Amino acid sequence: MTKNPVSVLVVVHTPARDVLLLERASYPGFWQSVTGSLEIGEQPAQAAVREVAEETGIACTAADLCDWRLSNRFEIFPQWRARYAEGVTHNVEHVFSLCVPRQSVAIAPDEHINWRWRPWREAAASCFSWTNRDAILMLGQNAQPPMQP
Repeated sequence: MTKNPVSVLVVVHTPARDVLLLERASYPGFWQSVTGSLEIGEQPAQAAVREVAEETGIACTAADLCDWRLSNRFEIFPQWRARYAEGVTHNVEHVFSLCVPRQSVAIAPDEHINWRWRPWREAAASCFSWTNRDAILMLGQNAQPPMQP
């Protein structure tokens, strides 16, 4: 099955703006927030709720998420293009955040090998993805995270 080139990015953070980062199993040293592709018929908020649960064990609802109403279009890294249909080179990513108390998480070992909470500036500097870095910087630099209208 080919991957859908539409995904979500969920910046999980504490009220103090410490950010949860996950280290990719397939690329040790690559840190990121919760991410994942939409399944057939799934809406972005539904995918965000599912991905948070799958990747961290944190249960939330769509109402718990902050939908930034922001989408990024980026080129898919060449090493990951084989997972998509032939000729697909770009992905559209919908950005969300989720504020939770600092806690232990249950990572999906087939996807991630480690997790950590970091202050937002350090978290942003740790991310390999520019969209993830920029979202964390936006979160940290605003007195309030982007809110739903």
